[in-house]
Amino acid sequence: MTKADIVTKISDKLGLEKADVQATVESFMEEVKTSLETGDNVYLRGFGSFIVKTRAEKTGRNISKNTTIKIPAHNIPAFKPAKVFVEGVKTKTEVTV
Repeated sequence: MTKADIVTKISDKLGLEKADVQATVESFMEEVKTSLETGDNVYLRGFGSFIVKTRAEKTGRNISKNTTIKIPAHNIPAFKPAKVFVEGVKTKTEVTV
């Protein structure tokens, strides 16, 4: 599902203009991004949490030059789904192999 699909579904469900829904969705995503960039986590009860995780410094390998390199510590965005969200996905979707 793409952002356009989400906008279409919300627009159809609520009877709002697609342009208004798209602006709302984009504003939401921008606010989440801005919050994470400033180090603030975003908690959405019943859905999940957008959090900032810190990765420790580690040693990696450049296989083309056969040398070791240091990968510095850095932050990454992550999403942790709520228990209700996880249970819904577990019970309502079929397992595909």
